Amino acid sequence: MLTILFLAVVALFALAYRFHGRFLDRRFEVDSMRPTPARAEADGVDRIAAPRWVLLGHHFSSIAGAGPIVGPIIAATAYGVGPPLLWIVLGAIFVGGVHDYAALMASIRHHGRSIADIAREHLSPLAWRLLLLFVWLTLVYVLTVFADLTSATFTQDGGVATASLLFVVLAVALGVLLYRFGTPLGRASLVFVPLVFLAVWVGHLSPLDAARLPVWPGGDAGKTWTVILLVYCFLASVAPVWLLLQPRDYLSSYLLYASVIGGLGGVLLGRFELNAPWFKGWSDPQIGPLIPFLFITVACGACSGFHSLVASGTSSKQLRSETDARPVAYGAMLIEGLVAVIALIAVAIVPAGSPLTGKPPLQIYAQGMGRFLAVFGIPQAAGAAFGLLTLSTFVLTTLDTATRLARYVFEEFFGLRDALSRYGATLATLVLPATLALITLHDAKGNPIPAWKAIWPVFGATNQLLAALALAVLSAWLRQSGRRTGFVVGPMLFMLLMTLWALLRLIAQYRLSSIGVIAAALFVLAALVLVEAVRTWRRPCPQTAA
Repeated sequence: MLTILFLAVVALFALAYRFHGRFLDRRFEVDSMRPTPARAEADGVDRIAAPRWVLLGHHFSSIAGAGPIVGPIIAATAYGVGPPLLWIVLGAIFVGGVHDYAALMASIRHHGRSIADIAREHLSPLAWRLLLLFVWLTLVYVLTVFADLTSATFTQDGGVATASLLFVVLAVALGVLLYRFGTPLGRASLVFVPLVFLAVWVGHLSPLDAARLPVWPGGDAGKTWTVILLVYCFLASVAPVWLLLQPRDYLSSYLLYASVIGGLGGVLLGRFELNAPWFKGWSDPQIGPLIPFLFITVACGACSGFHSLVASGTSSKQLRSETDARPVAYGAMLIEGLVAVIALIAVAIVPAGSPLTGKPPLQIYAQGMGRFLAVFGIPQAAGAAFGLLTLSTFVLTTLDTATRLARYVFEEFFGLRDALSRYGATLATLVLPATLALITLHDAKGNPIPAWKAIWPVFGATNQLLAALALAVLSAWLRQSGRRTGFVVGPMLFMLLMTLWALLRLIAQYRLSSIGVIAAALFVLAALVLVEAVRTWRRPCPQTAA
């Protein structure tokens, strides 16, 4: 059953890319001859034209954090496999894919400007300020959640930490060879791609013992790793994209593709049985009712506002041609949907009563990947380690991309343009994630829980609400340029309803706790942005383009 199910999902995504992708190409009047910001405004730091497959690697690696793995596993555990699977397929095709593609196209048509800056032109200066603040807070939560998840992974598995450090070194070396010595990409790939997989094996043989690290006060090695990761985020944010971001994301894409192919092959050949229930019920005692919480729990596997920040923040500044937009934006969203489906299958094959059912989502995914790769004769322990490294690769790329994007937003909000502003803006961005990750947070009943678990409900709601607000901005742009908007307005209204509903329930649940206050502040910010959007929609509309 699982084999047939997965093949059906792959077929649906392939058809969607071909036919729905072409529909979007026509809606945005894609023209390969129209100059992109990477070519017309190249600056050698942020605006550098990248080959299509290099940029796809960057974009996919940046958007595919732990979200498409953690969210679906949590949702399947709460509601059964069926509801999240249905939402992932429909959401990736008709909501997330449209959102990502439209954000990238809007940005390159506005000289590589961010979604917030586009709002200033098509909504109002107030909407621009409010959206910048909302975006910056969203990125802070992304950094908090993913830094905490990565530090926990490094603490639990030193081999993943070793391999990740080696991976960064390889990425820098590749960047220098490509952009300073002019080494052809194909030739360099023949050397560096095998080295990446060798790094996985070296990490498995020589794990980095967390006990050897300087321990954070209180004896928590995870906190030490959090500090190290935030320092890495600072350095990666201020470095030119050619030195680390582009080559690292290109190399990491091979790990990510290998995980997708390994998962695909394992599902097709392993003959695994569906052990999890298809549907468990309409409500979960810990999360809440399926509607609306399914749509904020699954998060990035179906739709993610963070993707619009990547598309308009870094990818639009590296797009070589408008014809690359479909594979980079829409294609990457569909691949991420496949990752989410593989995560669902990883939890679906766990036998009833297994101790693994109570483990964190990352451990469930890693063990699932170990079982998938065991089909090919790879030891299950090595396969599980590869799964964890893939996760850390997802998260590391999201971490430094999110830091760079938050730096852009901070500079934009305060109008910083001097050469040193990127250092101050990056430092200011990392203060709050460091604070949230290093203190002890509590759930609604006052029990201490990991930072990622405390922030996840707000992160999911904020992330999805950002997608709805981005779609509101994009619909205003399309409307004012005389294009049809229905294919954007429909997803926008749906995401608005689900996320605002979820935020109201979080406010009622957490009240005056830190989570409740954050949820209330985000709700107010979103409402103000929507008021500005409604005012824009009341203006006379140009004649719709044919």
